[in-house]
Formats: sequence, C-alpha cells, structure tokens
Amino acid sequence: MKTWLVVLFIQMTASFVRAEESSWQKSYRLEAAGKYAEAAVALDSANGGVDADFILMRRGWLSYLQGRYNEAVDFYGRAIAKNPKSLEARNGVTLPLLAQQRWREAAFHARQVIAESAWDYTAHQRLLVAEEGQREWKILADHAEKVTDRYPSDATALVYLARAHAWLGNTKAAKEAYGLVLNRVPGHIEATSYRAGNR
Repeated sequence: MKTWLVVLFIQMTASFVRAEESSWQKSYRLEAAGKYAEAAVALDSANGGVDADFILMRRGWLSYLQGRYNEAVDFYGRAIAKNPKSLEARNGVTLPLLAQQRWREAAFHARQVIAESAWDYTAHQRLLVAEEGQREWKILADHAEKVTDRYPSDATALVYLARAHAWLGNTKAAKEAYGLVLNRVPGHIEATSYRAGNR
C-alpha cells in the first residue's frame, strides 16, 4: 500500500512540475531528447517582446538540426532583419548555408561578423570552411595562419592550414602543420594519415 502511495505522489509531482514548465524549458527539454520539431512548436506560446529575435534564432537552430536548411536560413534572416547588430544571428545563418555548400553567402556573413568583432572565433572557423569549399587555397593558408597565431592551442585552424598547404603542393609545410595538429590532438586521423603517406 505504501509503495502505491509513493508512486502516485511521484506521478502527481512530475505532472505538477511539467505543468509549471515554461515554454522555454519545454523547448530545451525536447531538444535534449532529440525532438527538434516539438521543441520548435513549444516556442509558439513563448512571449516574444524583447526576445523576438532570440525566438527566431532558436527556431533557425531547431530547423537546422532537422536538416531544414532553407527554413533555417529564413529564420536567421528574419532575426538579422529584426536586430541587424546581432553577431549571433549572422554566425548562426552560416551553419545552414555551409550545410548547403552556399560558400560565398556563408563567407559574406562570417566577414560581416569579423568586421564588427575582429577575432570572433566562430566567424573565423566558419570562414575557413567557406574558403576551403571555394578551393581558395592561398587565401585559406594565409587566413588559417593568422587564426593559429591568435588561437595557438586550436587544432582546427591548423588542420585547415595543413590542407591548404597540401593542395598548394607545399608538402613540407603541410607535414609541419599536421605535426602541430598531432601535438594538440595525438592520434588525429587526418594528420596521422597524411604524415604516414608523405615520409
């Protein structure tokens, strides 16, 4: 009898807690469970007001997670229109653009962030991806080198530096860059493979 009462109490408590859950909490909980479409619907009852552009960015993110890239671009674009100063929205829109291999558009938005915040890490990382996508190897090499100067512990920029040198035929420089990658991420598959094949 006591066990039944405990179970009933737990169920009632859980129901009460869920009833008190805000639309934001519900959206994040559903996202964590991988229910991205439901997480977006949960925002329908969220109070826009000062958070209107944030709601749009969140919807953009959830659309991106669902692979609905055009919809994500639209939501992020609306967030940018609502708040043109938002660096987050501009960084955000680069994700679905890169996923669609719309390299030039992604680069455009990344450069706009960089114009406002010179060494924004996210913008530089996304710009490196766009430069690689456009096969701009010399530009990529120069850019990646500058990023590694600012973020010396970061392996990602070094990988792009190494790739650029490899495509440019600078095997020695590529091996050196991949060696630096291995110092930061021992066992890095790409770096290990390149160095093994270019002894």
